[in-house]
Formats: sequence, structure tokens, C-alpha cells
Amino acid sequence: MAIEKALYTATATATGGRSGTAQSSDDRLKVQLSTPKALGGDDGAGTNPEQLFAAGYSACFIGAMKAVSARNKVALPAEVSITSEVGIGPHANKPGAFGIAVAMKISVPGMDRAQLEKLVADAHEVCPYSNATRGNVDVTLTIV
Repeated sequence: MAIEKALYTATATATGGRSGTAQSSDDRLKVQLSTPKALGGDDGAGTNPEQLFAAGYSACFIGAMKAVSARNKVALPAEVSITSEVGIGPHANKPGAFGIAVAMKISVPGMDRAQLEKLVADAHEVCPYSNATRGNVDVTLTIV
């Protein structure tokens, strides 16, 4: 999927892979990376790419929900939260390759269920992370 024009470009550099560091070009993000034991690492104190992806996708999806609700003149409660689980494992269709799967639990207390279901569906169509993963990553959206 192509974009017409980049409105913002984030730049970050990782060094040392899953057991290294990552830092944004503006120094606002600077993290130590560690490999989870489940992936053969030492489960050190750092974060990992899956946690960063889960946080980024959750935040981006909330942004998409805000944009869609504003466009449709629908009040979105301030208490919106999304918990994303990003699993990593052997790819089902590519021997030797790895893939990820995402499960998002979306909480919007006090909003009408039918209205929320439409909002989530519409947000899934406009969210950049959803568009980037569509057709490549299994994404499950659950309203809790």
C-alpha cells in the first residue's frame, strides 16, 4: 500500500538485534532490548520488538477510533483502552519463517455496543497499523 505523501516520518536505529538497543533520531525513545526466554534469550530487563509493536498498535488504533468518531460526530469516552497481545511463532505457511498474530481487547466503558462495534470496524479500516498488517497478520478485535 502506497501513501500519497508522508506527513511525518519516524526514524529509529537498532543495534545488536533482540539483545541490543534501539533509539529514535530525536532521542525521545531509547530502550534496552532483551530476548524473551521463550525465544531462546535470557529474559533480561529490556523490552522486545513484540512489546513495542503491541504498544504502538494499541495507541495508533485509539487514534483511529478518535478520528472516526470525530468525523462521524460521535462522542468517544475518555476511558478508551486497548490491550494488545502480539504473539510470535513459526509461520503456518512458510517453513523456517516466523510470523506474528495480534489480539486486541478494546474497552470503551459506557458506549452503546452497536455504535462501538461500528466504530471499531471503521477504525480498523483507517488505522495505519491495520492497513499495514491486513492480509499478512491475523488480527483479532474483541470488545470487552
